[in-house]
Amino acid sequence: MSTTESRLTAEPSKPMTDQATRETLEDYTLRFAPRSYRRWSPMVVATTALGGIAYMADFSIGAGIGLAHGTGNALVAIAVAAMVIFVTGVPLAYYGARYNIDLDLITRGSGFGYYGSVLTSVIFASFTFIFFALEGSIMAQGIKLGLGLPLWLGYLVSTFMVIPLVIYGMKALSRLQVWTTPVWLLLMVAPLVYLVAKDPGTVDRFFAYPGTAGDGGVNTASVLLGAGVCLSLIAQIGEQIDYLRFMPPRTEASKRSWWTAVLMAGPGWVVLGALKQAIGVFLAVYILAEVGPAAATEPIQQFRGAFDAMMPSWMVIPLAVGLVVISQIKINVTNAYSGSLAWTNSFTRVTRHYPGRLVFVLVNLGFALALMEADMFSFLNSILSFYSNCAIAWVVTVATDIGINKYLLKLSPLRPEFRRGMLHAVNPVGVVAFVAASGLSIALYFHALGDTLQPYSPVAAAVIAFVLTPLMAVVTKGRYYLRRTDDGIEEPLLDAAGNPSATTYDCHVCRQPYERPDLAFCATHNAAVCSLCLSTDKVGDHVLPAQPSGA
Repeated sequence: MSTTESRLTAEPSKPMTDQATRETLEDYTLRFAPRSYRRWSPMVVATTALGGIAYMADFSIGAGIGLAHGTGNALVAIAVAAMVIFVTGVPLAYYGARYNIDLDLITRGSGFGYYGSVLTSVIFASFTFIFFALEGSIMAQGIKLGLGLPLWLGYLVSTFMVIPLVIYGMKALSRLQVWTTPVWLLLMVAPLVYLVAKDPGTVDRFFAYPGTAGDGGVNTASVLLGAGVCLSLIAQIGEQIDYLRFMPPRTEASKRSWWTAVLMAGPGWVVLGALKQAIGVFLAVYILAEVGPAAATEPIQQFRGAFDAMMPSWMVIPLAVGLVVISQIKINVTNAYSGSLAWTNSFTRVTRHYPGRLVFVLVNLGFALALMEADMFSFLNSILSFYSNCAIAWVVTVATDIGINKYLLKLSPLRPEFRRGMLHAVNPVGVVAFVAASGLSIALYFHALGDTLQPYSPVAAAVIAFVLTPLMAVVTKGRYYLRRTDDGIEEPLLDAAGNPSATTYDCHVCRQPYERPDLAFCATHNAAVCSLCLSTDKVGDHVLPAQPSGA
């Protein structure tokens, strides 16, 4: 038990219950992750974060694009999407790991404001239950093949089996991901290597596959349609940051391993993701004649066909089902965990009441189960293509604010801010850029501006967000980023090495110790108050007044 956790027996004065205090100190649901809790090495954090991308959806996404548009268009689309995801992921991963805050807290201070980022929290929460439903559907397909359970029952099994793991937070997740990753990698890579070594002709057939909607040539419309589906995964960086926020401080001695871990587990996730999508195309083409185009997009059928070529028949289905189940557990504990954080964060800010993260674990799972029972797998690409417009607009807006508004224009404060009272309620820089980019791109997606422009909706989302974010910062002169520049505590937020300070202060409301970045001064009681008590302060008694203009 950590020092912080051992102090939970101290009697908190309301408004926080013992349960709320314990949950938020374990998961740091709404707040900065303190140095006292971040005891993992950079490589352990990176391994845990990469374990969360063991999902099978990439195989389905790649297969769907490849079968529709052909191998050439699919591979170019996958590469284009991967490049966009990597570039936008670098500044977000850096801020999450350097300042130990999740993507919602980054978003608040990067153009959206304290309440403005509720919009993007809902977008992110939607990402988690959409992909939970997708992975749950894939697992149900595996259970049906292996055990004969009907799909509706498989959906229930895949949903409820993750609850015991999710409620324990980062500690349980880190153990699960580290121990299961080697098995998952072996089961995923071995059949591909075997197929290529045994029959090199499979590679030629793979590259020659023309798709059902084309002649085998590479064309812009097909590439953009495929890239739009792949770019729905751009919000995955939020789940990576949910782990990266637990990175240890960056020092001169650890700089190399720290940066390696951040790049590998932050934007680097997309390298493995793109590889899995390409493998999905390969396996779909390989088994297409055997199972038909509908089943060829199902990972359980893909790996069943691959395992069948390399081992005795009695081992095929158990291994294929085992791979699917391991993958589903690894990713869906992350989906359920990250989704519960996002819902809790939004609800607490809006209502100023903390109901407990477990409530929103169940809410997120309820949404996912409804999608599964509605057979979302059959219209997967349509859902992802629509969703990608919102996700791209959000991530590009925040990445542009960090890269351009903070470092180039210097209109956005370099140091991230997330505390209530320090930020304006809404910052038009990010909100306007996000709403305009997502709104226009969705209109394009639904053919509002004609069929010719429809494939360009993801491009529109990215370009509009990229242009409007710095333009709005210039127009507003950066006035809406900070409500205050002084939080009332004399000690700096960062230590001499630029890491968040580890000095602790007691919050006068909940009587718990918190590290410096998680507190502000309360003028009413002449004492420090933590960020969660600020969030749940219904009357604003602890919130500092706006700083006078020019102060």
